[in-house]
Amino acid sequence: MAIVLGKPGVDGLSGVVDVLREWQCDGAPMQLHPGDLGWFWRFGAEATAAAVRTWTRDEQVLAIGLLDGPELLRLTIAPGAESDSELARRLMVDMSEPERGVLPEGTAYVEAPTDALIQDLLHGNGWNDGEPWTPLRRDLTEPVEDPGVRIEVVAPEKAHTVHMFTAVHRAAFDGSRFTDERWHAMAAGLPYSEARCLLAYDDQGDAVAAVTVWSAGPGRPGVLEPMGVHREHRRHGYGRAISVAAAAALQRLGSSSAIVCTPSSNTGAVATYESAGFQRRAEVRDRCREG
Repeated sequence: MAIVLGKPGVDGLSGVVDVLREWQCDGAPMQLHPGDLGWFWRFGAEATAAAVRTWTRDEQVLAIGLLDGPELLRLTIAPGAESDSELARRLMVDMSEPERGVLPEGTAYVEAPTDALIQDLLHGNGWNDGEPWTPLRRDLTEPVEDPGVRIEVVAPEKAHTVHMFTAVHRAAFDGSRFTDERWHAMAAGLPYSEARCLLAYDDQGDAVAAVTVWSAGPGRPGVLEPMGVHREHRRHGYGRAISVAAAAALQRLGSSSAIVCTPSSNTGAVATYESAGFQRRAEVRDRCREG
Protein backbone atom coordinates (compact mmCIF):
# COMPACT_ATOMS: atom_id res chain seq x y z
CA MET A 1 0.00 0.00 0.00
CA ALA A 2 1.17 3.53 -0.79
CA ILE A 3 1.89 6.04 1.93
CA VAL A 4 -0.76 8.76 2.06
CA LEU A 5 -0.23 12.33 3.24
CA GLY A 6 -3.30 13.71 4.96
CA LYS A 7 -4.86 16.29 7.24
CA PRO A 8 -6.94 14.97 10.12
CA GLY A 9 -9.52 17.75 10.24
CA VAL A 10 -11.08 18.77 13.55
CA ASP A 11 -12.90 15.44 13.85
CA GLY A 12 -9.64 13.54 13.43
CA LEU A 13 -7.64 15.40 16.07
CA SER A 14 -8.72 13.02 18.83
CA GLY A 15 -7.15 10.11 16.97
CA VAL A 16 -3.91 12.05 16.39
CA VAL A 17 -3.64 12.92 20.09
CA ASP A 18 -4.26 9.28 21.05
CA VAL A 19 -1.55 8.07 18.67
CA LEU A 20 0.95 10.62 19.98
CA ARG A 21 0.24 9.48 23.54
CA GLU A 22 0.92 5.86 22.59
CA TRP A 23 4.25 6.78 20.98
CA GLN A 24 5.73 8.46 24.07
CA CYS A 25 8.27 6.39 25.96
CA ASP A 26 11.27 6.99 28.19
CA GLY A 27 14.58 6.67 26.44
CA ALA A 28 13.25 7.79 23.05
CA PRO A 29 14.81 10.83 21.36
CA MET A 30 13.06 14.15 21.92
CA GLN A 31 9.92 14.06 19.82
CA LEU A 32 6.56 15.70 19.22
CA HIS A 33 4.38 15.31 22.32
CA PRO A 34 0.60 15.59 22.81
CA GLY A 35 1.40 18.67 24.86
CA ASP A 36 2.85 20.38 21.80
CA LEU A 37 -0.53 20.06 20.13
CA GLY A 38 -2.16 21.11 23.38
CA TRP A 39 -0.15 24.33 23.55
CA PHE A 40 -0.86 25.06 19.86
CA TRP A 41 -4.58 24.59 20.64
CA ARG A 42 -4.62 28.12 22.09
CA PHE A 43 -5.30 29.20 18.51
CA GLY A 44 -8.39 26.97 18.38
CA ALA A 45 -9.29 23.51 17.13
CA GLU A 46 -9.61 24.58 13.49
CA ALA A 47 -6.16 26.18 13.44
CA THR A 48 -4.66 23.13 15.14
CA ALA A 49 -6.23 20.75 12.63
CA ALA A 50 -4.97 22.92 9.75
CA ALA A 51 -1.41 22.70 11.14
CA VAL A 52 -1.30 18.90 11.51
CA ARG A 53 -0.11 16.47 8.84
CA THR A 54 -0.22 12.68 8.96
CA TRP A 55 1.46 9.99 6.88
CA THR A 56 -0.38 6.66 6.84
CA ARG A 57 -0.01 3.30 5.14
CA ASP A 58 -2.88 0.84 5.10
CA GLU A 59 -4.66 3.07 7.67
CA GLN A 60 -1.71 2.85 10.07
CA VAL A 61 -0.22 6.20 11.11
CA LEU A 62 3.52 6.20 10.48
CA ALA A 63 4.38 9.86 11.07
CA ILE A 64 2.77 13.00 12.45
CA GLY A 65 3.87 16.57 11.83
CA LEU A 66 2.88 19.90 13.35
CA LEU A 67 3.46 23.10 11.38
CA ASP A 68 4.52 25.22 14.34
CA GLY A 69 4.61 28.29 12.13
CA PRO A 70 4.63 28.31 8.32
CA GLU A 71 8.34 27.45 8.01
CA LEU A 72 8.80 24.88 10.81
CA LEU A 73 7.62 21.27 10.68
CA ARG A 74 7.89 19.40 13.97
CA LEU A 75 7.90 15.76 12.92
CA THR A 76 7.76 12.51 14.83
CA ILE A 77 7.71 8.93 13.60
CA ALA A 78 6.04 5.77 14.87
CA PRO A 79 8.21 3.45 16.96
CA GLY A 80 9.70 0.87 14.62
CA ALA A 81 9.29 3.04 11.52
CA GLU A 82 12.38 5.20 12.04
CA SER A 83 14.32 3.20 9.42
CA ASP A 84 11.44 2.69 6.99
CA SER A 85 13.05 3.74 3.69
CA GLU A 86 9.76 4.17 1.84
CA LEU A 87 8.49 6.48 4.57
CA ALA A 88 11.71 8.50 4.65
CA ARG A 89 11.65 9.02 0.88
CA ARG A 90 7.99 10.05 0.96
CA LEU A 91 8.64 12.51 3.78
CA MET A 92 11.57 13.95 1.83
CA VAL A 93 9.43 14.51 -1.27
CA ASP A 94 6.53 15.99 0.66
CA MET A 95 8.78 18.40 2.55
CA SER A 96 10.65 19.44 -0.60
CA GLU A 97 7.75 20.20 -2.94
CA PRO A 98 5.65 23.20 -1.83
CA GLU A 99 2.62 22.02 -3.80
CA ARG A 100 2.32 19.11 -1.36
CA GLY A 101 1.14 21.58 1.27
CA VAL A 102 3.72 20.79 3.93
CA LEU A 103 6.49 23.40 3.75
CA PRO A 104 6.78 26.52 1.58
CA GLU A 105 9.50 27.26 -0.94
CA GLY A 106 12.64 28.83 0.43
CA THR A 107 13.81 28.85 4.03
CA ALA A 108 12.35 26.04 6.10
CA TYR A 109 13.10 24.02 9.22
CA VAL A 110 12.41 20.43 10.23
CA GLU A 111 12.55 18.99 13.73
CA ALA A 112 12.75 15.20 13.58
CA PRO A 113 13.91 12.37 15.88
CA THR A 114 17.68 12.05 15.79
CA ASP A 115 17.58 8.30 15.11
CA ALA A 116 15.28 8.51 12.07
CA LEU A 117 16.42 7.80 8.50
CA ILE A 118 14.85 11.07 7.34
CA GLN A 119 17.74 12.85 9.10
CA ASP A 120 20.24 11.30 6.66
CA LEU A 121 18.10 12.14 3.63
CA LEU A 122 17.72 15.75 4.74
CA HIS A 123 21.46 16.06 5.31
CA GLY A 124 22.16 14.65 1.85
CA ASN A 125 19.71 16.98 0.14
CA GLY A 126 20.94 20.41 1.17
CA TRP A 127 19.49 20.66 4.68
CA ASN A 128 22.09 21.89 7.17
CA ASP A 129 22.30 21.82 10.95
CA GLY A 130 20.17 24.44 12.64
CA GLU A 131 20.23 25.91 16.12
CA PRO A 132 21.27 23.51 18.91
CA TRP A 133 18.69 22.66 21.57
CA THR A 134 19.23 21.02 24.94
CA PRO A 135 16.71 18.41 26.12
CA LEU A 136 16.52 17.83 29.85
CA ARG A 137 14.78 15.07 31.80
CA ARG A 138 13.83 14.45 35.41
CA ASP A 139 12.98 10.94 36.57
CA LEU A 140 9.75 10.83 38.59
CA THR A 141 10.08 7.45 40.26
CA GLU A 142 11.36 9.12 43.46
CA PRO A 143 9.48 11.67 45.60
CA VAL A 144 9.68 15.29 44.41
CA GLU A 145 10.78 17.88 46.97
CA ASP A 146 8.66 20.83 48.07
CA PRO A 147 9.18 23.80 45.72
CA GLY A 148 9.46 26.22 48.63
CA VAL A 149 6.86 28.70 47.34
CA ARG A 150 3.08 28.82 47.21
CA ILE A 151 1.73 27.08 44.10
CA GLU A 152 -1.80 27.46 42.75
CA VAL A 153 -3.48 25.42 40.02
CA VAL A 154 -5.17 27.59 37.40
CA ALA A 155 -8.81 26.71 36.80
CA PRO A 156 -11.51 28.12 34.50
CA GLU A 157 -13.88 28.62 37.41
CA LYS A 158 -11.25 30.83 39.09
CA ALA A 159 -11.09 33.63 36.57
CA HIS A 160 -8.48 35.57 38.54
CA THR A 161 -6.00 32.69 38.18
CA VAL A 162 -6.48 32.59 34.41
CA HIS A 163 -5.94 36.35 34.21
CA MET A 164 -2.78 36.20 36.34
CA PHE A 165 -1.44 33.22 34.40
CA THR A 166 -1.71 34.96 31.04
CA ALA A 167 -0.28 38.17 32.51
CA VAL A 168 2.78 36.34 33.86
CA HIS A 169 3.24 34.63 30.50
CA ARG A 170 3.19 37.95 28.66
CA ALA A 171 5.67 39.37 31.18
CA ALA A 172 7.95 36.34 30.77
CA PHE A 173 8.12 36.10 26.97
CA ASP A 174 8.86 39.08 24.78
CA GLY A 175 6.23 39.46 22.08
CA SER A 176 3.77 37.09 23.74
CA ARG A 177 0.13 37.62 22.79
CA PHE A 178 -1.26 35.02 25.15
CA THR A 179 -4.66 36.20 26.37
CA ASP A 180 -7.41 34.88 28.63
CA GLU A 181 -9.38 33.97 25.51
CA ARG A 182 -6.49 31.90 24.19
CA TRP A 183 -6.05 30.20 27.56
CA HIS A 184 -9.70 29.11 27.49
CA ALA A 185 -9.26 27.83 23.91
CA MET A 186 -6.23 25.81 25.05
CA ALA A 187 -8.08 24.48 28.10
CA ALA A 188 -10.96 23.36 25.87
CA GLY A 189 -8.57 21.25 23.77
CA LEU A 190 -8.38 17.48 23.97
CA PRO A 191 -4.82 17.27 25.38
CA TYR A 192 -5.69 19.55 28.29
CA SER A 193 -7.65 16.76 29.97
CA GLU A 194 -4.21 15.54 31.12
CA ALA A 195 -2.60 18.94 31.73
CA ARG A 196 -2.23 21.51 34.50
CA CYS A 197 -1.34 25.20 34.56
CA LEU A 198 0.49 26.31 37.69
CA LEU A 199 1.25 29.73 39.21
CA ALA A 200 4.02 30.44 41.74
CA TYR A 201 3.69 33.30 44.23
CA ASP A 202 6.27 35.24 46.21
CA ASP A 203 5.99 36.15 49.90
CA GLN A 204 4.06 39.33 49.02
CA GLY A 205 1.41 37.34 47.17
CA ASP A 206 2.48 38.41 43.69
CA ALA A 207 2.33 35.86 40.86
CA VAL A 208 5.95 35.48 39.72
CA ALA A 209 6.19 32.38 37.51
CA ALA A 210 3.96 30.12 35.44
CA VAL A 211 4.17 26.73 33.78
CA THR A 212 1.93 24.34 31.87
CA VAL A 213 2.56 20.61 32.17
CA TRP A 214 1.18 17.98 29.82
CA SER A 215 0.85 14.31 30.67
CA ALA A 216 0.74 11.62 27.98
CA GLY A 217 -0.86 9.17 30.38
CA PRO A 218 0.38 6.99 33.25
CA GLY A 219 3.84 5.51 32.81
CA ARG A 220 4.80 7.87 29.99
CA PRO A 221 6.93 11.03 29.94
CA GLY A 222 5.20 14.36 30.47
CA VAL A 223 6.41 17.68 29.14
CA LEU A 224 6.75 21.28 30.37
CA GLU A 225 5.48 23.65 27.67
CA PRO A 226 5.95 26.52 28.41
CA MET A 227 7.64 27.73 31.62
CA GLY A 228 8.37 31.38 32.28
CA VAL A 229 9.32 33.80 35.08
CA HIS A 230 7.98 37.35 35.21
CA ARG A 231 10.74 39.68 33.99
CA GLU A 232 10.49 41.76 37.18
CA HIS A 233 11.00 38.74 39.45
CA ARG A 234 13.98 36.95 37.92
CA ARG A 235 17.12 35.74 39.70
CA HIS A 236 15.24 34.85 42.87
CA GLY A 237 14.92 31.11 42.31
CA TYR A 238 11.34 31.16 41.05
CA GLY A 239 12.26 29.36 37.83
CA ARG A 240 13.66 26.49 39.85
CA ALA A 241 10.64 26.51 42.17
CA ILE A 242 8.03 26.39 39.41
CA SER A 243 10.01 23.67 37.60
CA VAL A 244 10.05 21.52 40.75
CA ALA A 245 6.31 22.14 41.12
CA ALA A 246 5.85 21.11 37.48
CA ALA A 247 7.67 17.82 38.12
CA ALA A 248 5.46 17.17 41.16
CA ALA A 249 2.30 17.90 39.17
CA LEU A 250 3.34 15.46 36.44
CA GLN A 251 4.14 12.85 39.06
CA ARG A 252 0.61 13.22 40.46
CA LEU A 253 -0.72 12.74 36.93
CA GLY A 254 1.18 9.44 36.73
CA SER A 255 4.01 10.53 34.41
CA SER A 256 7.19 8.47 34.49
CA SER A 257 9.42 11.46 33.83
CA ALA A 258 9.32 15.18 33.12
CA ILE A 259 11.01 16.47 29.96
CA VAL A 260 11.71 19.91 28.56
CA CYS A 261 13.76 21.29 25.68
CA THR A 262 15.29 24.76 25.46
CA PRO A 263 17.71 26.52 23.09
CA SER A 264 21.27 25.72 24.15
CA SER A 265 22.07 29.42 23.81
CA ASN A 266 19.68 30.09 26.71
CA THR A 267 22.22 29.04 29.31
CA GLY A 268 20.14 30.55 32.11
CA ALA A 269 17.19 28.30 31.31
CA VAL A 270 19.43 25.21 31.12
CA ALA A 271 20.94 26.07 34.50
CA THR A 272 17.47 26.65 35.98
CA TYR A 273 16.21 23.25 34.92
CA GLU A 274 19.36 21.54 36.16
CA SER A 275 18.92 23.24 39.55
CA ALA A 276 15.41 21.72 39.63
CA GLY A 277 16.77 18.19 39.23
CA PHE A 278 16.57 17.86 35.44
CA GLN A 279 19.50 16.18 33.73
CA ARG A 280 20.88 17.21 30.38
CA ARG A 281 20.63 14.86 27.44
CA ALA A 282 22.56 15.04 24.18
CA GLU A 283 22.00 18.21 22.18
CA VAL A 284 19.67 18.05 19.21
CA ARG A 285 19.45 20.26 16.13
CA ASP A 286 16.73 21.12 13.67
CA ARG A 287 17.49 20.76 9.98
CA CYS A 288 17.52 24.03 8.05
CA ARG A 289 17.07 24.68 4.33
CA GLU A 290 18.26 28.14 3.37
CA GLY A 291 16.08 30.20 1.05
